[in-house]
Order: sequence, then structure tokens, then C-alpha cells
Amino acid sequence: MKRTVLLAAMMLGILVSGCATYPKDDIDVATEADPKVNFSGYKTYAWLGSVQILNDPQGTWEPMGFDADTEITALVDKELAKRRMIESDSNPDMLVAYALGVDMDSMQYKDNPNAELAVLENVPQGALVIVMMDPETQFVTWAGIAVAEVKNMGQETAVKRLNYAISKMFKELPK
Repeated sequence: MKRTVLLAAMMLGILVSGCATYPKDDIDVATEADPKVNFSGYKTYAWLGSVQILNDPQGTWEPMGFDADTEITALVDKELAKRRMIESDSNPDMLVAYALGVDMDSMQYKDNPNAELAVLENVPQGALVIVMMDPETQFVTWAGIAVAEVKNMGQETAVKRLNYAISKMFKELPK
């Protein structure tokens, strides 16, 4: 009996740890779409490019072995594929670009439970902006932004947090 209870407890522990969540409550997402645009007419896209804006004097924001550009591009490609859009360099219906900004020296006031005053602490911040543009008019038709604390929790967590932010952005893209 004790062995069965111990085995059941271990299985429950493994199951719960396998479903462990990752921190995402600090990720704020907002989007804006041109109300005059019929997004269902878009079938192809091309990458316009990407930009990184970094304030990271020690070079610590990106986990070892992690390539943010590759991950972001793959996650956006995945979201656009869900909408049955395909990448095409010849005469695309839309252009896609993103900018990633990181400020490892960002400071914020944090509540101090031992004092009446808030204290100033280093809280690294990051922002990801994804835009889609009409290639003929060069007007932005949709933009999404995600802002969050930069948490050095390893590559797997970084990918999960990026996936969460980008998925949440594209849920707001009109059909």
C-alpha cells in the first residue's frame, strides 16, 4: 500500500512538473490594425528585415546559444502559416518586419516591504515590435508590440515567452 501511494505521488509530481508554467504575467501586448484593410486578401509575404536596439554593456541579455532573430522569424512564420500565408520574395502581398529593443540598465521603483518608500532597482526591459506593410503604398497595415522584463531563465523559457507574446499578438490580427 505504501509503495502504491509513493508511486502515485511520484507520478503526480512528474506530471505537475511537466506542466510547469513559465513566467508571462509581465508580458504586455498591444496591437493596432488599419480598419480599412481586408486582411483576408493577403496570401503571401516577404521579410523586410529586422533591427535590434541594445543597451547591454555586459552582453548578458541573450541566453548562451540562443539566437533571438532566428526564433522570432520562425515564430512569426508559424503564425502566418496558420493563416495560410506563404513566404514569397516575388511580388508579395505584404511585407513583414520587426524591431527588438533591450535595455539591461532600465530602472524601476519597486515596493520595499520593509520600508514605506519604494526603492529604485535595476529591472531589464525588452520590447518587440512586429509590423506588416502594404508593399505598394508602404503604409503600415498592422502593428503589434510586446513589452516585458528581460528574465535570464535560459533558452527554453526565452522561446516560450517569445512564443506567448507573438501568438498573443497574432490573435489580434483581423481575419
